[in-house]
Amino acid sequence: MTDQADEVAAAFVAARRAGRALSAYPGERPRDLAEAYAIQDRALAIDGRAVAGWKVGRINPPHDSTLGANRLAGPIFADLVVRAADADVAAMPVIAGGFAAAEAELLLHVAAGWDGTVPRDDAATIAIVDEVRLGIEIASSPYPGINADGPCVTVSDFGNNLGSVIGRAVDGWRGIDLRAIPVRTIIDGAEVGADTAATMLDGPYGAVRFLLGNLKARGIRADQGLWISTGAITGVHPVVPGQHVVAEFGDHGTVACRIVGG
Repeated sequence: MTDQADEVAAAFVAARRAGRALSAYPGERPRDLAEAYAIQDRALAIDGRAVAGWKVGRINPPHDSTLGANRLAGPIFADLVVRAADADVAAMPVIAGGFAAAEAELLLHVAAGWDGTVPRDDAATIAIVDEVRLGIEIASSPYPGINADGPCVTVSDFGNNLGSVIGRAVDGWRGIDLRAIPVRTIIDGAEVGADTAATMLDGPYGAVRFLLGNLKARGIRADQGLWISTGAITGVHPVVPGQHVVAEFGDHGTVACRIVGG
């Protein structure tokens, strides 16, 4: 798979740089997560940009059983992270003709200096997190079938991430059950999803534990401090350029963005 991984990774990086859609998957599809992450790791090396954090997505049944994992990961590049104040509406690009979606997510920041020990429970996870913020993940890929073709294909193209909006901080987060925060996603004034993180496996802290374990197994450093986008709370909502997305997090505030062409 080495030569194939190089070819697929190079094709995805080139298409992303050009903002160009791909009509078909650019090579042999990965057969398992090891092959998928090998492509992702090679693409990271080819791309060369700084990584500010990582997105975590869910692997649904029956794929979780066949692949031996219920989550997946992909990088969030620093130049595609936008910090938005309460009144800001960030302009977030997607790849026209490819896949594009917006997802309401809680963003947890792992403090610099992580010693490589993956926490075993929520208390130990809270001890290494220093900030929680509201967020929107922009999922976009040059390949329109990235999600439909299954988790291994999703992993192979940076986990289908094309940026993150980092909104306001969640005050007093250590004393709050993050899984109980009611979340709504609104696109062009219409609600498209509503839920809480209680439905997301073992919640945002579990996503942090998964991500740190994933990076450790891949030999990727995570001691410099990083953001973790912990999963789509209300679902994966397709978007097109020109649409306005708002994620509401109960009494904790909102974060918004405008979708633009890449």
